[in-house]
Amino acid sequence: QVQLVESGGGLVQVGGSLRLSCAASTKITFSRSTMEWYRQAPGKERELVAGLTSGGNTNYADSVRGRFTISRDNAKNTASLQMNSLKPEDTAVYYCALDGVYYSAGGEPIAQRWWGQGTQVTVSS
Repeated sequence: QVQLVESGGGLVQVGGSLRLSCAASTKITFSRSTMEWYRQAPGKERELVAGLTSGGNTNYADSVRGRFTISRDNAKNTASLQMNSLKPEDTAVYYCALDGVYYSAGGEPIAQRWWGQGTQVTVSS
């Protein structure tokens, strides 16, 4: 029902900026979904970086609050993560996730999370 493709990762120096994008191909209503960005550094668990609900509510990990901004364009089925003042500890694979609902053949709503393939962000010192 949903395919997510991230782009915009790369190598950047400390203090630099990157903008990640997530394009969704979906048969469910994108505007009613929650969009999130996660990251996973080597040897660490995947962690939530930022989330944006369909109602416009945002939440951020303490480590990125004030530096990262999540946004979405419902007309284009895209979500973005603007990352400023990057630090070496921001180095990770970043994943886009969509939390949405689709309906079974029987008409029952089924909540599910879909993931993108990830994009590497490396911050060099």
